[in-house]
Amino acid sequence: MQSTRLTLMCHARTVAQKLARFPTDEPLERAGQSATGSRHARFKGTPRLLCGPERRARQTAELFGRDVEVVPALRDCDFGRWKGARIDDLHKSEPQMLKSWLDDPNSAPHGGESVVQLGERVAAWLTTLEATPGHIVAVTHPFVIRAALTQTLHAAAFNLIDVEPLSAIELRFNGCWRLRLMGTDLEETY
Repeated sequence: MQSTRLTLMCHARTVAQKLARFPTDEPLERAGQSATGSRHARFKGTPRLLCGPERRARQTAELFGRDVEVVPALRDCDFGRWKGARIDDLHKSEPQMLKSWLDDPNSAPHGGESVVQLGERVAAWLTTLEATPGHIVAVTHPFVIRAALTQTLHAAAFNLIDVEPLSAIELRFNGCWRLRLMGTDLEETY
């Protein structure tokens, strides 16, 4: 039985990340953009390439190939009215709401999606991949990657996982999901 190999990759850096803002549908920072397919050699063979619908995810996925499938389940967390807001500003203007959101995974004071809802969405998507053998590369967002990790590890460590731009982790399914940490060398192939 061939296993499912899932590589989750964070999109490249955006200006919103540099400014510690909740994301909108912003593009990549200019320095993060290269020619379509310029990083295709990073993976052996031809993995199935998926990405979230946001511009930053699509632009990053295009660095790895032209045949990209946009998957709604890989969309970023819905931050509701906090989209575009600076985290420092929320510390000043809505400290209790921000604290509630950080401390309670069921909380969604911004009117968007809670961490629990995000986790349920990602868990449902992971389940659809269990019968899909082969290598899948999914370009998505830090919150989606955190949710996949916590679903895989059955842990309550969501806010303790940092996901850097262009970082990647690999999940494999062969009866159960397993986490495989990879190096950060962008020239490495595997």
